[in-house]
Amino acid sequence: MKLFGTDGVRGKAGKKLSAFLAMRLAMAAGIYFRKNSITNKILVGKDTRRSGYMIENAIVSGLTAVGYDVRQIGPMPTPAIAFLTEDMRCDAGIMISASHNPFSDNGIKFFDSLGNKLGEAEEAEIEKIYFDDELIEKNQKTEFEIGRSKRIDDVIGRYIVQIKNSFPKHLTLKGFRIVLDPANGAAYKVAPTVFSELGADVIMINDDPNGSNINLNCGALHPEELGEEVRRLRADIGFAFDGDADRLVVVDENGNPIHGDMLLGKLATFLQSQNRLTNHGVCVTVMSNQALEDYLAKSNIKTYRCDVGDKNVLECLYRQNINFGGEQSGHIIVSDFAKTGDALVASLAVMHCVLTEKQKVSRLFNPFILYPQLQHNLKVDNKIPLLELQGYDALIQEFQSKQLRVLIRYSGTENLLRILLEGKDEQVLEASMEKAVAFFKSALNE
Repeated sequence: MKLFGTDGVRGKAGKKLSAFLAMRLAMAAGIYFRKNSITNKILVGKDTRRSGYMIENAIVSGLTAVGYDVRQIGPMPTPAIAFLTEDMRCDAGIMISASHNPFSDNGIKFFDSLGNKLGEAEEAEIEKIYFDDELIEKNQKTEFEIGRSKRIDDVIGRYIVQIKNSFPKHLTLKGFRIVLDPANGAAYKVAPTVFSELGADVIMINDDPNGSNINLNCGALHPEELGEEVRRLRADIGFAFDGDADRLVVVDENGNPIHGDMLLGKLATFLQSQNRLTNHGVCVTVMSNQALEDYLAKSNIKTYRCDVGDKNVLECLYRQNINFGGEQSGHIIVSDFAKTGDALVASLAVMHCVLTEKQKVSRLFNPFILYPQLQHNLKVDNKIPLLELQGYDALIQEFQSKQLRVLIRYSGTENLLRILLEGKDEQVLEASMEKAVAFFKSALNE
Protein backbone atom coordinates (compact mmCIF):
# COMPACT_ATOMS: atom_id res chain seq x y z
CA MET A 1 0.00 0.00 0.00
CA LYS A 2 1.14 3.55 -0.71
CA LEU A 3 -0.08 5.17 2.51
CA PHE A 4 -0.36 2.56 5.25
CA GLY A 5 2.58 0.85 6.92
CA THR A 6 2.70 -1.71 9.71
CA ASP A 7 0.97 0.64 12.17
CA GLY A 8 -1.22 3.11 10.35
CA VAL A 9 0.07 6.05 8.30
CA ARG A 10 3.33 7.54 9.50
CA GLY A 11 5.92 10.02 8.23
CA LYS A 12 7.57 13.39 8.66
CA ALA A 13 4.92 15.90 9.71
CA GLY A 14 4.39 18.68 7.18
CA LYS A 15 5.97 16.66 4.36
CA LYS A 16 4.84 13.07 3.90
CA LEU A 17 2.15 13.57 6.54
CA SER A 18 0.82 16.97 5.49
CA ALA A 19 -2.36 18.72 6.58
CA PHE A 20 -3.86 18.00 3.16
CA LEU A 21 -3.09 14.28 3.39
CA ALA A 22 -4.53 14.12 6.91
CA MET A 23 -7.74 15.88 5.85
CA ARG A 24 -8.26 13.73 2.78
CA LEU A 25 -7.41 10.55 4.72
CA ALA A 26 -10.01 11.54 7.32
CA MET A 27 -12.58 12.03 4.55
CA ALA A 28 -11.77 8.57 3.18
CA ALA A 29 -11.98 7.02 6.65
CA GLY A 30 -15.28 8.78 7.32
CA ILE A 31 -16.73 7.42 4.06
CA TYR A 32 -15.48 3.93 4.98
CA PHE A 33 -16.87 3.96 8.54
CA ARG A 34 -20.18 5.41 7.33
CA LYS A 35 -21.09 1.98 5.90
CA ASN A 36 -21.65 0.61 9.41
CA SER A 37 -22.39 3.82 11.28
CA ILE A 38 -24.55 3.65 14.39
CA THR A 39 -23.83 6.80 16.40
CA ASN A 40 -22.27 9.10 13.76
CA LYS A 41 -19.43 9.90 16.19
CA ILE A 42 -15.69 9.41 15.79
CA LEU A 43 -13.21 9.86 18.65
CA VAL A 44 -9.91 11.66 18.04
CA GLY A 45 -6.94 11.67 20.41
CA LYS A 46 -3.25 12.52 20.08
CA ASP A 47 0.11 12.45 21.83
CA THR A 48 2.13 15.55 22.76
CA ARG A 49 3.86 16.36 19.45
CA ARG A 50 3.63 19.93 18.22
CA SER A 51 2.40 18.74 14.82
CA GLY A 52 -0.58 17.13 16.57
CA TYR A 53 -2.39 20.49 16.47
CA MET A 54 -2.09 20.71 12.68
CA ILE A 55 -3.04 17.11 12.03
CA GLU A 56 -5.89 17.07 14.54
CA ASN A 57 -7.52 20.13 12.97
CA ALA A 58 -7.08 18.67 9.50
CA ILE A 59 -8.69 15.39 10.58
CA VAL A 60 -11.60 17.22 12.20
CA SER A 61 -12.10 19.20 8.98
CA GLY A 62 -12.08 16.04 6.90
CA LEU A 63 -14.49 14.13 9.12
CA THR A 64 -16.97 16.98 9.51
CA ALA A 65 -16.81 17.60 5.75
CA VAL A 66 -18.25 14.13 5.14
CA GLY A 67 -20.87 14.54 7.86
CA TYR A 68 -19.28 12.99 10.96
CA ASP A 69 -19.48 14.44 14.46
CA VAL A 70 -16.09 14.43 16.19
CA ARG A 71 -15.17 14.05 19.86
CA GLN A 72 -11.71 15.47 20.57
CA ILE A 73 -10.09 14.34 23.84
CA GLY A 74 -6.58 15.78 23.54
CA PRO A 75 -3.38 14.02 24.66
CA MET A 76 -4.14 10.44 25.70
CA PRO A 77 -2.33 7.09 25.36
CA THR A 78 -3.06 4.96 22.31
CA PRO A 79 -4.65 2.18 24.44
CA ALA A 80 -6.96 4.82 25.93
CA ILE A 81 -8.28 5.62 22.46
CA ALA A 82 -8.92 1.91 21.87
CA PHE A 83 -10.83 1.63 25.16
CA LEU A 84 -12.74 4.91 24.93
CA THR A 85 -13.86 4.36 21.33
CA GLU A 86 -15.89 1.36 22.48
CA ASP A 87 -16.80 2.81 25.89
CA MET A 88 -18.18 6.03 24.36
CA ARG A 89 -20.07 4.10 21.63
CA CYS A 90 -18.24 5.76 18.74
CA ASP A 91 -18.23 4.39 15.21
CA ALA A 92 -14.44 4.61 15.16
CA GLY A 93 -11.40 6.04 16.91
CA ILE A 94 -8.36 7.85 15.54
CA MET A 95 -5.04 8.26 17.33
CA ILE A 96 -2.55 10.86 16.13
CA SER A 97 0.89 9.58 17.10
CA ALA A 98 4.16 8.30 15.68
CA SER A 99 4.68 6.21 18.82
CA HIS A 100 8.43 5.92 19.53
CA ASN A 101 9.54 8.00 16.51
CA PRO A 102 11.16 11.44 17.01
CA PHE A 103 8.92 14.48 17.44
CA SER A 104 9.38 15.55 13.80
CA ASP A 105 7.37 12.51 12.69
CA ASN A 106 3.70 11.87 13.28
CA GLY A 107 1.15 9.24 12.41
CA ILE A 108 -2.53 8.32 12.19
CA LYS A 109 -3.92 5.04 13.55
CA PHE A 110 -7.51 3.86 13.15
CA PHE A 111 -9.69 1.76 15.47
CA ASP A 112 -13.07 0.20 14.75
CA SER A 113 -16.12 0.60 16.99
CA LEU A 114 -14.93 -2.22 19.27
CA GLY A 115 -11.55 -0.61 19.81
CA ASN A 116 -9.59 -2.95 17.53
CA LYS A 117 -6.89 -1.67 15.20
CA LEU A 118 -7.88 -2.02 11.58
CA GLY A 119 -6.43 -4.93 9.61
CA GLU A 120 -4.72 -4.66 6.24
CA ALA A 121 -7.93 -5.33 4.32
CA GLU A 122 -9.75 -2.45 6.03
CA GLU A 123 -6.78 -0.12 5.57
CA ALA A 124 -6.64 -1.06 1.90
CA GLU A 125 -10.30 -0.06 1.49
CA ILE A 126 -9.66 3.34 3.09
CA GLU A 127 -6.63 3.83 0.85
CA LYS A 128 -8.70 2.98 -2.23
CA ILE A 129 -11.27 5.61 -1.26
CA TYR A 130 -8.47 8.13 -0.63
CA PHE A 131 -7.38 7.96 -4.27
CA ASP A 132 -10.95 8.08 -5.67
CA ASP A 133 -11.52 11.77 -6.50
CA GLU A 134 -15.11 11.24 -7.64
CA LEU A 135 -16.10 9.37 -4.46
CA ILE A 136 -14.46 11.97 -2.20
CA GLU A 137 -16.25 14.78 -4.03
CA LYS A 138 -19.60 12.98 -4.01
CA ASN A 139 -19.56 12.41 -0.23
CA GLN A 140 -18.86 15.98 0.90
CA LYS A 141 -21.82 17.44 2.78
CA THR A 142 -23.52 20.84 2.81
CA GLU A 143 -25.76 22.84 5.14
CA PHE A 144 -27.03 20.88 8.18
CA GLU A 145 -25.45 17.64 6.98
CA ILE A 146 -21.97 19.00 7.77
CA GLY A 147 -20.69 17.45 10.98
CA ARG A 148 -19.78 19.15 14.27
CA SER A 149 -16.84 18.81 16.65
CA LYS A 150 -16.73 18.94 20.43
CA ARG A 151 -13.76 18.87 22.79
CA ILE A 152 -14.19 16.71 25.90
CA ASP A 153 -11.72 17.14 28.75
CA ASP A 154 -13.01 14.78 31.44
CA VAL A 155 -12.73 11.30 29.87
CA ILE A 156 -9.35 10.62 31.46
CA GLY A 157 -11.19 9.37 34.55
CA ARG A 158 -12.89 6.56 32.59
CA TYR A 159 -9.54 5.24 31.39
CA ILE A 160 -7.98 5.48 34.86
CA VAL A 161 -10.82 3.38 36.28
CA GLN A 162 -10.30 0.77 33.54
CA ILE A 163 -6.56 0.59 34.28
CA LYS A 164 -7.09 0.25 38.03
CA ASN A 165 -9.64 -2.51 37.47
CA SER A 166 -6.81 -4.64 36.05
CA PHE A 167 -5.12 -4.60 39.46
CA PRO A 168 -6.57 -6.76 42.29
CA LYS A 169 -8.61 -4.64 44.67
CA HIS A 170 -7.23 -6.37 47.77
CA LEU A 171 -3.67 -5.27 46.94
CA THR A 172 -1.97 -1.92 47.48
CA LEU A 173 1.27 -0.38 46.29
CA LYS A 174 1.82 1.31 49.64
CA GLY A 175 5.47 1.04 50.63
CA PHE A 176 6.77 0.91 47.06
CA ARG A 177 8.89 3.70 45.64
CA ILE A 178 8.35 3.76 41.87
CA VAL A 179 10.01 6.02 39.28
CA LEU A 180 7.97 6.70 36.14
CA ASP A 181 9.26 8.04 32.82
CA PRO A 182 6.41 8.83 30.37
CA ALA A 183 8.89 10.16 27.76
CA ASN A 184 7.24 13.60 27.78
CA GLY A 185 4.41 11.84 26.03
CA ALA A 186 0.74 10.96 26.26
CA ALA A 187 0.84 9.24 29.69
CA TYR A 188 2.31 12.19 31.58
CA LYS A 189 -0.98 12.80 33.43
CA VAL A 190 -2.49 9.32 33.53
CA ALA A 191 0.50 7.37 34.82
CA PRO A 192 1.20 9.26 38.07
CA THR A 193 -2.51 9.38 38.88
CA VAL A 194 -2.92 5.61 38.57
CA PHE A 195 0.11 4.71 40.66
CA SER A 196 -0.51 7.38 43.30
CA GLU A 197 -4.14 6.31 43.76
CA LEU A 198 -2.96 2.72 44.27
CA GLY A 199 -0.73 3.92 47.12
CA ALA A 200 2.75 4.09 45.61
CA ASP A 201 5.39 6.72 46.37
CA VAL A 202 5.73 8.06 42.82
CA ILE A 203 8.68 9.99 41.41
CA MET A 204 8.24 11.43 37.92
CA ILE A 205 10.88 12.28 35.33
CA ASN A 206 10.43 13.55 31.76
CA ASP A 207 6.82 14.58 32.42
CA ASP A 208 6.91 18.12 31.02
CA PRO A 209 6.04 17.91 27.30
CA ASN A 210 6.74 20.99 25.19
CA GLY A 211 5.83 19.62 21.76
CA SER A 212 9.39 18.77 20.74
CA ASN A 213 10.83 16.69 23.60
CA ILE A 214 8.68 13.57 23.22
CA ASN A 215 10.94 10.45 23.25
CA LEU A 216 14.02 12.72 23.34
CA ASN A 217 16.73 10.69 25.10
CA CYS A 218 14.13 9.31 27.48
CA GLY A 219 11.32 6.81 27.88
CA ALA A 220 11.21 3.24 26.63
CA LEU A 221 13.84 3.80 23.93
CA HIS A 222 16.31 5.44 26.30
CA PRO A 223 15.85 4.09 29.85
CA GLU A 224 19.36 5.14 30.98
CA GLU A 225 18.20 8.19 32.96
CA LEU A 226 15.43 6.14 34.54
CA GLY A 227 17.99 3.57 35.68
CA GLU A 228 20.15 6.30 37.21
CA GLU A 229 17.19 7.78 39.09
CA VAL A 230 16.10 4.37 40.41
CA ARG A 231 19.60 3.79 41.80
CA ARG A 232 19.99 7.31 43.17
CA LEU A 233 16.62 7.30 44.93
CA ARG A 234 16.89 3.64 45.99
CA ALA A 235 13.56 2.96 44.37
CA ASP A 236 12.05 -0.50 44.09
CA ILE A 237 11.37 -0.36 40.35
CA GLY A 238 11.15 1.98 37.37
CA PHE A 239 8.73 2.02 34.43
CA ALA A 240 9.48 3.73 31.11
CA PHE A 241 6.82 4.30 28.44
CA ASP A 242 7.11 5.48 24.86
CA GLY A 243 5.39 8.57 23.49
CA ASP A 244 1.93 7.04 23.15
CA ALA A 245 2.28 4.67 26.14
CA ASP A 246 1.69 1.39 24.35
CA ARG A 247 5.25 0.20 25.02
CA LEU A 248 6.83 -0.62 28.40
CA VAL A 249 10.40 -1.05 29.62
CA VAL A 250 10.96 -2.15 33.23
CA VAL A 251 14.06 -1.16 35.21
CA ASP A 252 14.98 -3.24 38.27
CA GLU A 253 16.10 -1.95 41.68
CA ASN A 254 19.71 -1.82 40.46
CA GLY A 255 18.80 0.40 37.53
CA ASN A 256 19.15 -2.35 34.91
CA PRO A 257 16.52 -2.74 32.15
CA ILE A 258 14.70 -6.08 32.03
CA HIS A 259 14.82 -7.73 28.61
CA GLY A 260 11.41 -7.77 26.94
CA ASP A 261 11.42 -11.55 26.46
CA MET A 262 12.24 -12.05 30.15
CA LEU A 263 9.29 -9.85 31.01
CA LEU A 264 6.95 -11.78 28.73
CA GLY A 265 8.17 -15.12 30.04
CA LYS A 266 7.78 -14.34 33.72
CA LEU A 267 4.40 -12.66 33.30
CA ALA A 268 3.15 -15.66 31.32
CA THR A 269 4.15 -18.18 34.01
CA PHE A 270 2.75 -15.89 36.70
CA LEU A 271 -0.61 -15.66 34.92
CA GLN A 272 -0.51 -19.44 34.56
CA SER A 273 0.02 -19.79 38.32
CA GLN A 274 -2.99 -17.53 38.91
CA ASN A 275 -5.16 -19.58 36.53
CA ARG A 276 -5.49 -16.50 34.34
CA LEU A 277 -3.67 -17.72 31.21
CA THR A 278 -6.39 -18.78 28.81
CA ASN A 279 -5.77 -22.13 27.10
CA HIS A 280 -2.16 -22.21 28.36
CA GLY A 281 -0.93 -20.23 25.37
CA VAL A 282 1.14 -17.13 24.64
CA CYS A 283 1.65 -15.24 21.38
CA VAL A 284 5.00 -13.59 20.63
CA THR A 285 6.50 -12.30 17.40
CA VAL A 286 9.21 -13.73 15.20
CA MET A 287 11.62 -11.35 16.96
CA SER A 288 11.43 -13.15 20.32
CA ASN A 289 14.36 -15.27 21.49
CA GLN A 290 14.05 -19.04 21.13
CA ALA A 291 15.03 -19.33 24.80
CA LEU A 292 11.68 -17.78 25.71
CA GLU A 293 9.81 -20.49 23.84
CA ASP A 294 11.93 -23.20 25.49
CA TYR A 295 11.33 -21.67 28.95
CA LEU A 296 7.55 -21.53 28.47
CA ALA A 297 7.46 -25.14 27.27
CA LYS A 298 8.81 -26.24 30.67
CA SER A 299 5.60 -24.87 32.20
CA ASN A 300 3.46 -26.54 29.53
CA ILE A 301 2.73 -23.19 27.91
CA LYS A 302 2.42 -23.28 24.12
CA THR A 303 4.07 -20.48 22.18
CA TYR A 304 2.49 -19.08 19.02
CA ARG A 305 4.48 -16.74 16.76
CA CYS A 306 3.26 -13.98 14.46
CA ASP A 307 4.66 -11.11 12.39
CA VAL A 308 5.93 -7.97 14.08
CA GLY A 309 3.28 -5.51 15.29
CA ASP A 310 0.96 -5.51 18.27
CA LYS A 311 -2.11 -5.71 16.02
CA ASN A 312 -0.71 -8.98 14.65
CA VAL A 313 -0.29 -10.19 18.23
CA LEU A 314 -3.91 -9.32 18.98
CA GLU A 315 -5.13 -11.14 15.85
CA CYS A 316 -3.12 -14.17 17.00
CA LEU A 317 -4.74 -14.00 20.46
CA TYR A 318 -8.20 -14.01 18.91
CA ARG A 319 -7.30 -16.75 16.46
CA GLN A 320 -5.90 -19.06 19.15
CA ASN A 321 -8.44 -18.04 21.82
CA ILE A 322 -5.74 -16.95 24.27
CA ASN A 323 -5.39 -13.75 26.28
CA PHE A 324 -1.72 -12.85 26.65
CA GLY A 325 1.12 -11.96 24.30
CA GLY A 326 3.48 -9.28 23.16
CA GLU A 327 6.72 -8.16 21.59
CA GLN A 328 10.19 -8.07 23.07
CA SER A 329 10.22 -4.34 22.24
CA GLY A 330 7.73 -3.75 25.06
CA HIS A 331 4.27 -4.04 23.52
CA ILE A 332 2.45 -6.30 25.99
CA ILE A 333 -1.22 -7.20 25.57
CA VAL A 334 -3.36 -8.52 28.40
CA SER A 335 -6.51 -8.80 26.32
CA ASP A 336 -8.80 -9.14 29.33
CA PHE A 337 -8.17 -5.42 29.88
CA ALA A 338 -6.75 -3.98 26.64
CA LYS A 339 -6.99 -4.44 22.87
CA THR A 340 -3.57 -3.04 22.11
CA GLY A 341 -0.24 -2.83 23.84
CA ASP A 342 -0.90 -0.98 27.10
CA ALA A 343 2.12 0.04 29.17
CA LEU A 344 0.03 0.87 32.24
CA VAL A 345 -1.88 -2.42 32.29
CA ALA A 346 1.41 -4.28 31.79
CA SER A 347 3.17 -2.36 34.56
CA LEU A 348 0.38 -3.16 37.02
CA ALA A 349 0.66 -6.83 36.02
CA VAL A 350 4.35 -6.59 36.91
CA MET A 351 3.50 -5.12 40.31
CA HIS A 352 0.89 -7.83 40.93
CA CYS A 353 3.63 -10.40 40.28
CA VAL A 354 6.12 -8.61 42.56
CA LEU A 355 3.59 -8.35 45.41
CA THR A 356 2.53 -11.98 45.08
CA GLU A 357 5.93 -13.63 44.78
CA LYS A 358 7.71 -11.25 47.19
CA GLN A 359 11.06 -11.17 45.42
CA LYS A 360 13.34 -8.41 44.15
CA VAL A 361 12.61 -7.38 40.59
CA SER A 362 16.15 -8.23 39.48
CA ARG A 363 15.72 -11.84 40.54
CA LEU A 364 12.08 -12.29 39.64
CA PHE A 365 12.33 -11.09 36.04
CA ASN A 366 15.48 -12.92 35.00
CA PRO A 367 14.04 -16.47 34.97
CA PHE A 368 16.12 -17.93 32.12
CA ILE A 369 19.22 -17.29 30.00
CA LEU A 370 18.73 -15.80 26.55
CA TYR A 371 20.45 -17.34 23.56
CA PRO A 372 22.96 -14.95 21.97
CA GLN A 373 21.13 -12.61 19.61
CA LEU A 374 22.37 -9.68 17.54
CA GLN A 375 20.23 -6.98 15.95
CA HIS A 376 21.25 -4.26 13.53
CA ASN A 377 19.17 -1.49 11.98
CA LEU A 378 20.62 -0.43 8.64
CA LYS A 379 19.53 2.82 6.98
CA VAL A 380 18.65 2.16 3.36
CA ASP A 381 18.04 4.30 0.30
CA ASN A 382 15.73 1.83 -1.42
CA LYS A 383 13.47 -0.93 -0.13
CA ILE A 384 14.17 -3.37 -2.93
CA PRO A 385 12.33 -6.69 -2.39
CA LEU A 386 14.85 -8.91 -0.62
CA LEU A 387 14.27 -11.92 -2.85
CA GLU A 388 15.31 -9.80 -5.85
CA LEU A 389 18.78 -9.15 -4.40
CA GLN A 390 21.47 -11.20 -6.11
CA GLY A 391 23.12 -13.47 -3.55
CA TYR A 392 20.37 -13.11 -0.94
CA ASP A 393 19.22 -16.75 -1.03
CA ALA A 394 22.78 -18.03 -0.78
CA LEU A 395 23.47 -15.76 2.22
CA ILE A 396 20.42 -17.02 4.10
CA GLN A 397 21.25 -20.65 3.35
CA GLU A 398 24.79 -20.11 4.63
CA PHE A 399 23.50 -18.65 7.91
CA GLN A 400 20.98 -21.44 8.37
CA SER A 401 23.69 -24.05 7.77
CA LYS A 402 25.47 -22.56 10.78
CA GLN A 403 22.36 -23.22 12.93
CA LEU A 404 21.42 -19.54 13.09
CA ARG A 405 17.87 -18.24 13.36
CA VAL A 406 17.56 -15.47 10.76
CA LEU A 407 15.03 -12.65 10.48
CA ILE A 408 15.58 -9.88 7.96
CA ARG A 409 12.82 -7.41 7.16
CA TYR A 410 12.17 -3.79 6.26
CA SER A 411 10.71 -1.46 8.86
CA GLY A 412 7.11 -0.59 8.07
CA THR A 413 7.52 2.95 9.42
CA GLU A 414 11.11 4.02 8.63
CA ASN A 415 13.74 3.61 5.87
CA LEU A 416 15.47 0.84 7.78
CA LEU A 417 16.39 -2.77 7.18
CA ARG A 418 16.17 -4.74 10.41
CA ILE A 419 18.58 -7.66 10.71
CA LEU A 420 18.28 -10.23 13.50
CA LEU A 421 20.57 -13.23 13.94
CA GLU A 422 20.36 -15.70 16.81
CA GLY A 423 22.46 -18.74 17.69
CA LYS A 424 24.42 -20.45 20.45
CA ASP A 425 27.96 -19.59 19.23
CA GLU A 426 28.74 -15.90 19.76
CA GLN A 427 31.79 -15.84 17.48
CA VAL A 428 29.83 -17.34 14.59
CA LEU A 429 27.04 -14.87 15.31
CA GLU A 430 29.31 -11.81 15.25
CA ALA A 431 31.08 -12.86 12.06
CA SER A 432 27.75 -13.57 10.36
CA MET A 433 26.33 -10.19 11.35
CA GLU A 434 29.38 -8.41 9.92
CA LYS A 435 28.89 -10.28 6.68
CA ALA A 436 25.16 -9.51 6.59
CA VAL A 437 25.65 -5.78 7.19
CA ALA A 438 28.34 -5.56 4.50
CA PHE A 439 26.14 -7.44 2.02
CA PHE A 440 23.06 -5.24 2.51
CA LYS A 441 25.04 -1.97 2.60
CA SER A 442 26.39 -2.84 -0.82
CA ALA A 443 23.10 -4.15 -2.21
CA LEU A 444 20.76 -1.40 -0.97
CA ASN A 445 22.82 1.79 -0.77
CA GLU A 446 24.43 2.06 -4.17
